[in-house]
Amino acid sequence: MLNKVRPALGRVLTPVGRTVARTGVSPNAITIIGTAGVLAGALGFFPRGEFFWGVLVITAFVVFDMLDGAVARVTGRISKWGAFLDSTLDRIADAAIFSGLMIGLYRDGQERLAGVALYCLVAGVVVSYAKARAEGLGYTCNVGIAERSERLIVVLVAAGLDGLGVPYVLAVALWLLAVLSTITVGQRVAAVRAQALADAAPPASAESSRRAEPEPPAEAAARRKGRRSDAAPEEPSRDASRNGAGRARGGARRKWHVRKLDSASEPQS
Repeated sequence: MLNKVRPALGRVLTPVGRTVARTGVSPNAITIIGTAGVLAGALGFFPRGEFFWGVLVITAFVVFDMLDGAVARVTGRISKWGAFLDSTLDRIADAAIFSGLMIGLYRDGQERLAGVALYCLVAGVVVSYAKARAEGLGYTCNVGIAERSERLIVVLVAAGLDGLGVPYVLAVALWLLAVLSTITVGQRVAAVRAQALADAAPPASAESSRRAEPEPPAEAAARRKGRRSDAAPEEPSRDASRNGAGRARGGARRKWHVRKLDSASEPQS
């Protein structure tokens, strides 16, 4: 859902990316540093129940990690390796956040809520895997109401408020994330299934495609000529008529000479 604001966010981060690029830091280094900071905040504070401070550290490094794309665009160092590294480390950061929450909740005696956090972790992995697998098969899978950005915002805001003493907010957020993540998985499965069924649809039959194609002029003329020959007998050609008339005149002359000879042989009175 937040994909619609990414172009505007990119325009905001581009000037900052130019400033960071002057320091000589590479985009991949930014990705690695950002992920390391998220791991430190999630696994260093969340298991001890210090949710507010953990959220502050995680948010700072998440914002820093967002600069890797801006620096890559400014320096022209966009690469497939960088995209792979960024996606892989994002999955590690997400796992660290939900694992830290799960440990902290379990230590606090909230076993059921810790189980919900574990479910959110697994569902988030499935959401990301579904998209990666679909794109590997040549399909598009940019659907879902709870993508990574939405999940991070919900869980970090709720954990921060819980650390400030707001009751029930973390429980509501985790249950909501569990439901939304499940719906997102269903949306992505349905989207890929629709594309797969469209690819597997049988092609049009040869006969129907032949009917749809325009008939060549030569074949159309031959077919029309055949129809005329079936409808009426073909008229004799001009040469055939001429030859028939000549034979008729020759026969008439031969008959006239015979009559003339016969009349000459008769005795005259």
